[in-house]
Amino acid sequence: MQFQDYYDTLGVKSGASDDEIKAAYRKLARKYHPDKNKEAGAEDKFKAVSEAYEVLHDKQKRAAYDNLRAGGYRGGDQFRPPPGWQQQAPGGFEFHDLGGGDAAGFSDFFESLFGGRGGGARAQRGPMRGQDVRASVEIDLRTAYAGGKQRLGLRDATGERTLEVNIPAGILPGQVIRLAGQGEAGYSGGSSGDLLLEVHVRDDAQFKLNGRDIEVEVPVSPWEAALGAKVPVPTLGGDVELRIPAGSRSGRKLRLKGRGMPGRAPGDQIATLSIQTPPAGDDKAKAAYQAFEGAFAGFNPRA
Repeated sequence: MQFQDYYDTLGVKSGASDDEIKAAYRKLARKYHPDKNKEAGAEDKFKAVSEAYEVLHDKQKRAAYDNLRAGGYRGGDQFRPPPGWQQQAPGGFEFHDLGGGDAAGFSDFFESLFGGRGGGARAQRGPMRGQDVRASVEIDLRTAYAGGKQRLGLRDATGERTLEVNIPAGILPGQVIRLAGQGEAGYSGGSSGDLLLEVHVRDDAQFKLNGRDIEVEVPVSPWEAALGAKVPVPTLGGDVELRIPAGSRSGRKLRLKGRGMPGRAPGDQIATLSIQTPPAGDDKAKAAYQAFEGAFAGFNPRA
């Protein structure tokens, strides 16, 4: 039989970290998984990648393999296990991460080194679902409000990729979107895991998200605040008319029911009034302010 260079199979160096080995495996397993890749030879490459990962992700098996490889063996060399090889692993090697059973479907090289429980007989492993993969995605507030399909570039444990994601209307920061079948590839014909996207919402220049409520500042003139008025107010769903009660002060909060984030119980929009004074830019404007001052001579805003 031929010696298998598992590092070469995964495309990593012999000193690769556990994270580098896992990332390389996930990328290649996704690429060659028979459920996704129907090219000739893809299934054999998938099996080779799974076998390499079975050895290199396990500290005990990797240490034993590295000792053997240090003897000068390279991929393709003729190989026969050294005498007494199995005795260097008291109790036998375990296969816990790929299904808890024996090494079904792996090469004769693998079985000659690590065998299986119960004397090394080849057991039949059933299909096993791949692991779920977690990642995060950042969207703007308007997308979170309206929802819809978005093409998003992602970098996760399986590598870099672009996916079309359906954003539910009214999604909030910290909520998770599940993309079925976009996680880690399965084993022995098993289905792929899911991709779990945790949502982050970028700050907006105009609106502030507070739970399911939306907060916005509404500038009003002194006469609108004093006399009352109806003014247009922006919301994420478009402008609406807001009634300003007479005698309102700067900082007063008015509630627009149901104009916040959509949901079973929609949020509200909270409009905070901000009184803006026009500039005294010419003699006419200055005279108007002087008349205004005279009309309210007894008013002290700091009282």
